[in-house]
Amino acid sequence: MNYTITPPKFTGRNVPLVEIAQATGKSAQFLRVGLQRGILKFGFAYKNDGSSEYSYYCPDKKVWEELGYFAEAAPTGTDGD
Repeated sequence: MNYTITPPKFTGRNVPLVEIAQATGKSAQFLRVGLQRGILKFGFAYKNDGSSEYSYYCPDKKVWEELGYFAEAAPTGTDGD
C-alpha cells in the first residue's frame, strides 16, 4: 500500500517554546539552549547587539518538518514563552 501524507496548511505561526516543550516532553530551557547552540533545527535563536537576551522564532512548518508536531493555534494554556 502507498500512503500519502498531506501536509497541514501552514501559516508561519511562531510556535511558542512552551507549546513545543509540552508536545515533546522536553523542558523549554532544554529547547532554548539547543536552539542557541544550533543543535536543534526547528527554529531560530537570535540575540540583538548589546543584549544578553535571546528571542526565538519557531515557524509552524519547520517545527512540523523537524518534529512532526503541528497545531493550527496554540492549545489552551500554552500562550507565550
